Amino acid sequence: MMMGNGKVHKGQTCVWQPVARPTEASTVGNRGFVQVVGSYSLAFAGLCRVLTEAGINHGPKPSPEITPQCLVLYVQNKEDLSDAMGDLREACVECPILVFAPQNDSELALASLHSGARGFVHGLMRPEQILLAISVVAKGELAVPRELLEFVLTEAYSSLENLTALTGRQQEVLELVNEGMTNAQIAKRLFLAESTIKQHLRGAYKILGVKNRIQAAQLVRQAG
Repeated sequence: MMMGNGKVHKGQTCVWQPVARPTEASTVGNRGFVQVVGSYSLAFAGLCRVLTEAGINHGPKPSPEITPQCLVLYVQNKEDLSDAMGDLREACVECPILVFAPQNDSELALASLHSGARGFVHGLMRPEQILLAISVVAKGELAVPRELLEFVLTEAYSSLENLTALTGRQQEVLELVNEGMTNAQIAKRLFLAESTIKQHLRGAYKILGVKNRIQAAQLVRQAG
């Protein structure tokens, strides 16, 4: 098991030591390139060690001719996640993102999926579990640890239930938000004042338990 504190414990099947911060893409193996992004820490170093030992090319930035099969984003909290995801989505539109955290954090896992990540892993998982998650996410599928799956599904179901509590107008506004329209464009489409659109959105955010239009639109997409 890969431990976030870097200590050696009896019974562990894999013991890792801190490694140097990667500067360029590793050229070990030929199993595709995995981009790793995040601030340096023992957990981050452990992730890089796992990738190296598995023979997986990895680094903070691929060569221009290489398209990463997966991007692993190391974050420690939801604030880090919020700051990073927007920039990464613009720079790597087609690349699936797997969030890696130093410890098991159900709230961060759910926030990661809401922000568009395809999976979540943490530093207390075994190396083979993390490698499997990378493989799953690289295929475009979802990867969530078993111990977090029930929480994520429960929260997702609760959020979808909340959608039915919206008024017809609130649902209509959110559908247009999901299409990428601005408040001004929505107001013009629905023949309403822009202030009225903002009022509908505030009410919808409160019912759904979200903070902004991005999170609200994600729930609409999940509901189909």
